[in-house]
Amino acid sequence: MENYEVALKTGSETVSGADCYQQEGPMTTFFKFGDERTRVDPWSKRVASYRTAEITAIRMVCKFTDKPALQTLEVVA
Repeated sequence: MENYEVALKTGSETVSGADCYQQEGPMTTFFKFGDERTRVDPWSKRVASYRTAEITAIRMVCKFTDKPALQTLEVVA
């Protein structure tokens, strides 16, 4: 499980315990995989959702250093 830092137009939030995220219609949803799973499937649990239009960046935060990982997704409108 990873932590993600979500930069929104109105501030930022941290999503803890998510394995991945994906867009679902107008929302971007963060998921925790089911036991012994490596992808989103019916056993995955939704951890958090945000309106995609409100997100300006998503950064994965390293477990051991609490610093952003090298990859950053910048949303360009």
